[in-house]
Amino acid sequence: MEFLSACNQMAAEVEESISDLVGTQEGGKTVRMGADLTPTKLIDQVAEDSILRFLEENPLCKLLISEEAGKVEINGEKGTIFLDPVDGTFNAVAGIPFYALSIAYAEKGKIQQAFVRDFSSGETFTAIRGKFARCNDKPIQVSGVTNLDECAMSNGRKFDPTRVMQLGQKIRRWRLFGASALEHCYVGCGRIDGFIDLRDTLRITDAAAGMLVCTESGGKVSDLNGETIQFPNEVTIGRSIVATNGTVHHKVIEYLR
Repeated sequence: MEFLSACNQMAAEVEESISDLVGTQEGGKTVRMGADLTPTKLIDQVAEDSILRFLEENPLCKLLISEEAGKVEINGEKGTIFLDPVDGTFNAVAGIPFYALSIAYAEKGKIQQAFVRDFSSGETFTAIRGKFARCNDKPIQVSGVTNLDECAMSNGRKFDPTRVMQLGQKIRRWRLFGASALEHCYVGCGRIDGFIDLRDTLRITDAAAGMLVCTESGGKVSDLNGETIQFPNEVTIGRSIVATNGTVHHKVIEYLR
């Protein structure tokens, strides 16, 4: 089965499975401790279970790495899928319309295809390495903003204001959306000019799909030194990240230093 087509099917199954849990206290109940060492909410578990059932019948990869289950062997011939079943769990439980399914497919250590479904708006962001980045099958590209004082940027939650104070005084506005995969995609389609997360807690499952959408749209993603970011295949290990339209990237790095 073609990967992106399969992702559409998985997104439909997840959306149906969690529909009665969105915006409810029930959806936010803690059911166990996840592989990422954070509490797994019921809505996360239900979403992940629907993906696991799909992959049992349609083995699209050899290994699944998911935020809640950790590493799961799948009977596919090759490849790894990185999954965040509900990116923006707090938003979903609170009924805030900004949460998504994030799925990325990798071979030989590189993300090759990406899929992010915004469950609130219905928008679907997709990317294939070296070929395209799209929103609802239409090409997207990053903004053309070149000056920091014109920039709108988003920030990861629970950030240390002292680390971003100088940058915050320079840019036009901050936004805190609360779903990193979608925030990368928003950089990719030019809605914001950058996204930073300085907590050292962003994991490969959080970032893989959104990163490819961003870079295939002309953006740049790096660590805090401006170097290529390296994620281990472990959901217990996080990183800090800087994603921008590319044009302002070195300026953002300088201010964060």
